[in-house]
Amino acid sequence: MLVALERFDLRIPGCASLKQKRHVVKSLTAALRQRFNVSVAEVDHQDLWQRTAVAVAAADAETFHARKVMHEVEKFIERWPGVEVIDAELTLHGPED
Repeated sequence: MLVALERFDLRIPGCASLKQKRHVVKSLTAALRQRFNVSVAEVDHQDLWQRTAVAVAAADAETFHARKVMHEVEKFIERWPGVEVIDAELTLHGPED
């Protein structure tokens, strides 16, 4: 078994309050869960209006498939309206890690 974990540092330039940010983050994370069957959580910058960090995790038996899913997730986030990807970092974790 393999776990792919990717952290996305995001900028949300249109937000003027934490309430607006929560709406953007919640709709993005719900869409990711529904479309890709992955685990998603906001992991940093909870107190900033225009920044967030989101972690996405997927478990799979094959490295190729895990990387493919995470690549599709990355493309999906890059196309999400009102969100800019600042950085993305993918790590793979196996049973020997």
